[in-house]
Amino acid sequence: MERATIRAMHVYVHFPWCLEKCPYCDFVSYRATREAIDPIGYTHAVITELERRLQDCTEGERSSNLESIFFGGGTPSLWEPVQLGRLLAAIRASFPIHSDLEITVECNPSSLDLDRAQALRDVGVNRLSLGVQSLNNRRLRFLGRLHDAESALRSLRAALASGIPRVSVDLLYAVADQRPEEAVAEALRLLDEGILHLSAYSLTIEQGTRFGELARRGRLPLADEGTSVETFFALHEALEARGLLHYEVSNYAAPGQASRHNLGYWKGHHYLGLGCAAVGMIRTARGSLRYRNQTNPARYQAACAEAPTLEPGELSESIEALDGETLLRERIMLGLRLAGGFDLEQAAAELGVAPWPPARIRAVERMAQRGRLLREEGRLRVPLSAWLLADGTAAELF
Repeated sequence: MERATIRAMHVYVHFPWCLEKCPYCDFVSYRATREAIDPIGYTHAVITELERRLQDCTEGERSSNLESIFFGGGTPSLWEPVQLGRLLAAIRASFPIHSDLEITVECNPSSLDLDRAQALRDVGVNRLSLGVQSLNNRRLRFLGRLHDAESALRSLRAALASGIPRVSVDLLYAVADQRPEEAVAEALRLLDEGILHLSAYSLTIEQGTRFGELARRGRLPLADEGTSVETFFALHEALEARGLLHYEVSNYAAPGQASRHNLGYWKGHHYLGLGCAAVGMIRTARGSLRYRNQTNPARYQAACAEAPTLEPGELSESIEALDGETLLRERIMLGLRLAGGFDLEQAAAELGVAPWPPARIRAVERMAQRGRLLREEGRLRVPLSAWLLADGTAAELF
């Protein structure tokens, strides 16, 4: 049986609309004009869901310190700040607040200027995550982005000038014929603007996307695997030389600037998911559950208007009971993405399961012999040289 020892809570809020659907994106998002989005109605629906979810959480869950709130999407910077602030106030009123609560909003350069950034600051947002993706206009067009390099930098400068203390940037690399030195130059250019956190992702082709269909038909120019690997290590060397810590496979931060929300995921903390298509993992009287909300905005809002329950087919499209073994496997998968790895024995003790069944001991020894895993007492971590193999290494330990 899982032991309720983690006393941190995180909240994720999904905003399901974008001005344009990027061809590589497999997140749940829908193309919509600003005029077609009903921010008041959507805010009311999410607040209704919040009230209902809290009824199902255990008392211990409701009394956990709220450490982070993350507005993702979609494009949450399309949400009117006054409505986002209304929801934010309802969330803050629902939990004890950590002394340094992190509140992040994902933004696109096409929907963030100084006025909007300051309005977000005024309702309590203290961290922005800006989807720049590239500073090359040809690659931005290839990626289907609505902004160009100049407007991306203009939006970034607005974010930095707004008074919001923490600004992160997302960057895609290994895009078509991009060379490693080009990716490094873009990353360093962004650091020159003054950011203290950078997420750098290799372009991944997902099924069900426009890029996925083009790749299936052999019509999508792609970087070869060797270039992607070379770029990963070139970014690591360049960014660490500039004082950023490579603290997770795809994330770099100045000391003290790591994303506390994402660290909550990687460390196995529970989180409340709110909004259309949101996923949450909470403790209830039935034990730990993972749920996924309705992915259609109209159905989601209708469910919230009808005194929703957690039963599948109403507010939740799916619900999964999570036992200790399942949760430990997830801790392994996510914990090995961190530079410091994770303490397997501590995690197993928290979850009430055995840390070292014979098959896992053999797998650890096998991975260690191959140079893909380091065991330091009860702690496991993946060395930098094998970091790109972390997911496969984790799967061996299940």
